[in-house]
Parts: sequence; structure tokens; C-alpha cells
Amino acid sequence: MFTGIVEELGEVTAVEKLGDSSRFRLRGPVVTEGARHGDSIAVNGVCLTVVESGDGEFTADVMEETLKRSSLGALDVGSRVNLERPMAVGGRLGGHIVQGHVDGTGAIVARTPSENWEIVKVSLPAGLSRYVVEKGSITVDGVSLTVVDAGPDYFTISLIPTTLALTTLGRKQPGDPVNLEVDVIAKYVERLLGARGQEDPK
Repeated sequence: MFTGIVEELGEVTAVEKLGDSSRFRLRGPVVTEGARHGDSIAVNGVCLTVVESGDGEFTADVMEETLKRSSLGALDVGSRVNLERPMAVGGRLGGHIVQGHVDGTGAIVARTPSENWEIVKVSLPAGLSRYVVEKGSITVDGVSLTVVDAGPDYFTISLIPTTLALTTLGRKQPGDPVNLEVDVIAKYVERLLGARGQEDPK
């Protein structure tokens, strides 16, 4: 489990196409400290498994399903990425519960700068809007954020200077894709209420 608090702005150093999958090499000295084969690291909000690690870099295999459901397929050498290690048991939940399971991709629609922050509008895929509520939590490229405004096919977020400087969201421009993970609690509540409504009244 992750919390959506990005630890490091990493970089893609190599991409190897393997037919229906890809192998990425990524640089991240902070998240690779003590990392071993089989460990998990979130890359732009996608939970990936470490294949090899050393010299401040790690490799991870990305399957076709992940490439289709996320924006990782658009990454190339030199792309910057948000990196986060899983939360340790007993650690602080600084953001919200993040699984690293992307629900879909949106795109930056507009950026409205202010003196000390920036409002960013993001498109929302059909089917996800019911999980997004004003002042609720959402994960955008692995960053835990609070929804400012929620519409039928979009939402807005307010980015503070730290987020702008230390994550990919400070660099994304209109049209750029972003990975989205909605609040898992909302999905469980929906499933449970749906199941209760289908129970046999006898």
C-alpha cells in the first residue's frame, strides 16, 4: 500500500520493448536504497515490481494490461516520473490509501496559475465520475490530492509550490496524460450497497 506522498522525482534511463510488454530502467537513488528483487515501487502511481536494483537505478517489467490502462506506455528515455516506496507497517498515512492500481487515464485540460498555487483541470474518463467528490481524495500520477471541484467529465485540483516543484504535475501541460486512481473505499461501498440491494428478501 502507498500513501500518494511522492518521495522522489525519478527519470527513465532505458526502455526495452518486449513484444506485449516493456522493461523500464529508472533512476531513483532514494527509493532504491535497500531495494531488492521483488520489492514494490510506485511509478507515476502504478505499483511495479523491482527486477534488478543497483547504483541508484532499478528495472521493472510492465505487462500489456498495465501499458493499456495507464500512461506508462507513453514514457521514453528522459521522462520524469514520480516515485514512492510502499508505506511501512506503523508508518504515517500522510496522504490517503493508495493501492497503485490505476483505474484509468485522464489528461490535463487547463492550468490556472495564482500567486502561491495553481489550479489544474483534469479530464475524467466515463465511469469514474461517480467516485470523485468535492473535497474527496484522488491520486493523480501517484500524487495524493484533494478534489476542489468535481464535474461529470472533469475535476480540478489545487497544487501548492512543493507539489509543483517536486512532482511531474509541475511539468505537465494541457493534453498530457495522467494516471488516475480513485478512492478504493468508494468502490467497496458501491459494491457492498449493490450487493445488499440484490439480496433475497426472504
